[in-house]
Amino acid sequence: MPDLLIELFSEEIPARMQTRAAEDLKARVTDGLVEAGLTYAGAAAFSTPRRLALTVSGLTAASPTLREERKGPRTDAPEKAIEGFLRGAGVSRDDLEVRDEKKGQVYYATITRPGRDADVIVAEVLEHVIRNFPWPKSMRWGSGSLRWVRPLHSILCILTDDAGEAQVVEMDVDGIKAGNTTEGHRFMAPGRFAVSSFDDYAAKLKKRHVVLDAAERADAIWQDATNQAFAAGLEVVEDRGLLAEVAGLVEWPVVLMGRIDDTFLGLPPEVLQTSMKEHQKFFSVRNPKTGRIERFITVANRETADGGETILAGNQKVLFARLSDAKFFWENDLRLVKERGLEGMAAGLSDVTFHNKLGSQADRIKRIEALAREIAPIVGAKPDLAAEAARIAKADLQSEMVGEFPELQGLMGRYYAEAAGHDDGVPEACEEHYKPLGPGDMVPSAPVSVAVALADKIDTLTGFWAIDEKPTGSKDPYALRRAALGVIRLVVENGVKLKLTSVLQQGFGPQPADWIVDSAKSSKANAKIEAVLYVEDESVTYDEKETVLLDLLAFFHDRLKVYLRDQGIRHDVIDACIAMDGNDDLALLVKRATALSDFLKTEDGENLLQGFKRANNILSQAEEKDGVEYSFGADVKFAETDEERALFDALKDAAPQVDAALKAEDFAAVMSALANLRAPIDAFFEAVQVNAENDIVRRNRLNMLGQIRKIGLSAADLTKIEG
Repeated sequence: MPDLLIELFSEEIPARMQTRAAEDLKARVTDGLVEAGLTYAGAAAFSTPRRLALTVSGLTAASPTLREERKGPRTDAPEKAIEGFLRGAGVSRDDLEVRDEKKGQVYYATITRPGRDADVIVAEVLEHVIRNFPWPKSMRWGSGSLRWVRPLHSILCILTDDAGEAQVVEMDVDGIKAGNTTEGHRFMAPGRFAVSSFDDYAAKLKKRHVVLDAAERADAIWQDATNQAFAAGLEVVEDRGLLAEVAGLVEWPVVLMGRIDDTFLGLPPEVLQTSMKEHQKFFSVRNPKTGRIERFITVANRETADGGETILAGNQKVLFARLSDAKFFWENDLRLVKERGLEGMAAGLSDVTFHNKLGSQADRIKRIEALAREIAPIVGAKPDLAAEAARIAKADLQSEMVGEFPELQGLMGRYYAEAAGHDDGVPEACEEHYKPLGPGDMVPSAPVSVAVALADKIDTLTGFWAIDEKPTGSKDPYALRRAALGVIRLVVENGVKLKLTSVLQQGFGPQPADWIVDSAKSSKANAKIEAVLYVEDESVTYDEKETVLLDLLAFFHDRLKVYLRDQGIRHDVIDACIAMDGNDDLALLVKRATALSDFLKTEDGENLLQGFKRANNILSQAEEKDGVEYSFGADVKFAETDEERALFDALKDAAPQVDAALKAEDFAAVMSALANLRAPIDAFFEAVQVNAENDIVRRNRLNMLGQIRKIGLSAADLTKIEG
């Protein structure tokens, strides 16, 4: 069984495209081979800046011969029908077989499709893959029609048999003929050489200063970089994204460590790190004692006679110019802050449009300030400090540093706030009010930061809901799902007891009322509004703001389901808790859902749920039949069995325990009290027939089931639990 080796050799492939391109090459070639009837044992793809490579081991030498039996028309069918069958099957009338069936004699054709050699199939599949490769961007060159990410120079395609003999797969793609040769490193080992197998290919490439495996290049870079830094008493700032990118820029990584001029060591370390990463693709090297970035790591693509000194000198010269710009921005910003304060820096935001329907950034800051002042007491912050932080939190958007490096927004705000003399958590709030930015991002815990972060996200959500710019399907251009998840994490992970409805009302207050009417029309069509309050009376109506508010609350509940589902809580459990009063208190809702989920995983919880559902089903059927509600009036004096009396006693004991636990918001205790009902409910149903012939006994038992339903529904809407 031969092994296949493919290499597509070109000019430099952008680093960001290499990994995906290697995966696409592997998937498309192997899928094509399998569809053509070949099988294989394993496959692996590789990439360097100048090549994509694929090895497929254990490939079958040819596709199998296939025989297909196809049923045709009856022998007495019209001649045209028979001729059509012959054309479709690709056979003559002499090749047909006549068989007797229930409805008469029928023609059958046996179609034989001979197998094809692997080299023919490989050539066909590879040419199709090359001509239809899914590059994000591609180009044409010269006079040909072929498109590739960069000019394609050569194709290596060989099949190596068990004896080690290599056969070149004959193919020609726009004048590029497949062969068995490739090139080594552009500078250190130019010239072509032949290979006979994948092992031979990888070994010869390494001798010619090309490391084929991107993961191996990344490991070598990191190992050498950390060793050099350690030897100098320093440490490399970890950046896996940058490491992967740099590994895609070189075929033979040579790690060099250079110094940063003392002139720039006073810059914030994040500024140095960002400038070097974005402009030069340098790793930052930190002094662990001072936290300062003092050196840098660069990765060259070749070894030099002077040990890289010339390369380092050139890099340091370019870096000096880059950091001079950063230093200029930093000093200019500090001077402006000292002269005018951060509120003076923020003054220009009145000329920056946030959204044409929601006003300027300055308008938005006023809304956030008012909302932060209201939220502050809820999260344990001083209202004046929260308002102060809100006023200056976005001032750094007007700074030259953030203009050059937008990813530093917030962080630079903290530095500028400290320089302006702000304290008591205000500088930290300037940095942290954007957080959390995603599921893995940290959640602020300082009260001022939490207040401003909540105000910022709630203003965003209420604003875009007010103008009916909501997420649709997979489109969420304003990152509103992320904002809602941020609110949920801020509330839940800090244990904030917050009535979301009240805060949303305050958020909608200053939003443009003219737009809310249009948004309400859209929201009224959303059935989730009724799901929020579980209103059954169709005559109930809401004003525009309340309609939009309920729609936004439903959106929060959807995001909460995603958040809790990731923590292993089922959607039906969450629905059962959302159906309860206080569903706008997210921390309370999560406590209830967590306790219920844990309870239902126990044997007591599972059996109690079945007992509740049985009681509810019997009760619902009786109430529909009798036209009355059995929800009170059960009396132990009408009990006829010990099991009935035991259940009466259990319900009598459990009710005050559940009520007390609910008032204390101790849902674990609620579930514990309900667990005590499991045995008496099971015994009751085993021993007692609810629909007794005696009407008094029957009504009494139904009313007792009503007590079971009432106590069960006080914990959560158990009717929504599946199973």
